[in-house]
Amino acid sequence: MRAVVFDFFGTLTDPAAESERRAAFGDTAAALGVPAEVFWARMGSTFTARATGRYGGTAATLRAIARECGADPDDNQLDLAVRVQHDGAGRVRRPRTGVLDLLGELRIRGFRLALLSDCASELCERWDDTPYAPYLDATVFSWQEGCRKPDPRLYATAAARLGVPADGCWFVGDGGSREHSGALAAGMRPVLVTNALVPSSAGHRDDPDPVRPEHVVDDPAELPALLGWPTSGVHAGRQPDPVG
Repeated sequence: MRAVVFDFFGTLTDPAAESERRAAFGDTAAALGVPAEVFWARMGSTFTARATGRYGGTAATLRAIARECGADPDDNQLDLAVRVQHDGAGRVRRPRTGVLDLLGELRIRGFRLALLSDCASELCERWDDTPYAPYLDATVFSWQEGCRKPDPRLYATAAARLGVPADGCWFVGDGGSREHSGALAAGMRPVLVTNALVPSSAGHRDDPDPVRPEHVVDDPAELPALLGWPTSGVHAGRQPDPVG
């Protein structure tokens, strides 16, 4: 096994942060002049379309959603709403404790690392500014690829970008979007992150996977033991070499 492909939300991110999404969307709704509950419902019902690029970038998405909610924001309102939406997205994607050290340790130990995420435009537009970006050798975003997990093309793309056969890749995720079914079908070895210490996180999983993989951890911090090396933390805090 030469590589690890990670899910993003609820896996690398703090699973408790997802509970802040509704308030973040409320801030965006206020900037657009749309009732918060109406905006929340519409953003939820359009996730697949937004996550596969059908609405375009964040500005185009927010203008379209606002109009679908009965509002027509002017350019100044839209500019503010885009800034607010990106700020809210940043709050929701904060790293879970210790995960950046874990990614650095995996890199040091020679693993190739990729991200495979069902996501809307906000993550793609700000990816290079996130603290995760220096640790990942490859990214596969549904918004750019035009399809969502468990579509086999996403897993094949991740393996190809890593330069590692699919059967040489672990896939680590919290089980949303039937992602482990997709990983198994692609030939990857899946690991479920249960987030058992954050029980409320289960309610935020979209389209939970009925498949329970052979390998299960409660937190990504348990991955070193699964991969067969001690959790000494000797490299904790060490910065990874630049991705190249």
